[in-house]
Amino acid sequence: MLLDPDSFTIETALEAATELQKVLAARTHRRKVMGQEVLVPGQLGEALHLPRTISRLASKQLRQRERGLEDFQELWPTLSEFTRRKVTDRLGWYDPKDLDWDDKRSNRRPVVDPDA
Repeated sequence: MLLDPDSFTIETALEAATELQKVLAARTHRRKVMGQEVLVPGQLGEALHLPRTISRLASKQLRQRERGLEDFQELWPTLSEFTRRKVTDRLGWYDPKDLDWDDKRSNRRPVVDPDA
């Protein structure tokens, strides 16, 4: 759900940006520190200026929130499909059209066969 960047609101962008920061921080990589190999948390969130974007989205000033929304709308399409799906899955967002008939969230009526 909400894969189109223009469909984000300030509130949904804030939710997604916060979750994206967690997803990116959960990625680790190995680095040698003083001759020892250690696991280091991902730094991609900082490189993408997520803390600044989140701060803007959470600002009390409407102009700052709108700037944060614009920043996030520009960032979202640049993320990989895997990363976007991981964020939306963790938020519980879904597209009802992609669900199976048996899934209660699909909320679709069965197709009626006119010959029956």
